Amino acid sequence: MREVTLEEIKSLAREAYWDLWNGARSMGRDVKLYIHWTGGRYNQTFGDYHINITGEGRCFISTDNFAEVKNATYMRNTGSVAITLCCTLDAIGPDNLGPYPPTEAQINAVSQVVCVLADALDLTIDIDRVMTHAEAADNLDGLYTHDVNAGTFGYYVKVKNPAPAGSKLEEMPIIIDTTNY
Repeated sequence: MREVTLEEIKSLAREAYWDLWNGARSMGRDVKLYIHWTGGRYNQTFGDYHINITGEGRCFISTDNFAEVKNATYMRNTGSVAITLCCTLDAIGPDNLGPYPPTEAQINAVSQVVCVLADALDLTIDIDRVMTHAEAADNLDGLYTHDVNAGTFGYYVKVKNPAPAGSKLEEMPIIIDTTNY
């Protein structure tokens, strides 16, 4: 991990511009920015995200190539940038984010990071291009890359099987490797 400024984030986004857009277009959509939280401590960073924002609002990157496909957002990783807040260890739910809730510094920093990335990548800040992981899981952009009732972690996707209607094989869960999506 390396600490970066907003200017460096802008520069790295511009360097990855065409690779990100070509990746997104190969998926039939625009570039996306996904905002996450790690479920960890304020200074605990993870390589699953392009940009980690610590409790103090400091930004760290796990790669110099924002077009690198990270394994952060199920079935949505190609042509996207994953941004995470380092927080929410022991969170129980949206009304109890545990002893490490998002800090004001993190909220401020993620807002600035999204603005910088949207500007550098020619993105409109709207639900079709900027989402939280939860919004993506609920398919609020209409992409439906997975079955919303697939389970807690979304590893199973229900697909129609060509078996006869009413048979036990009509719908079966399959496991999809998300590494390259």
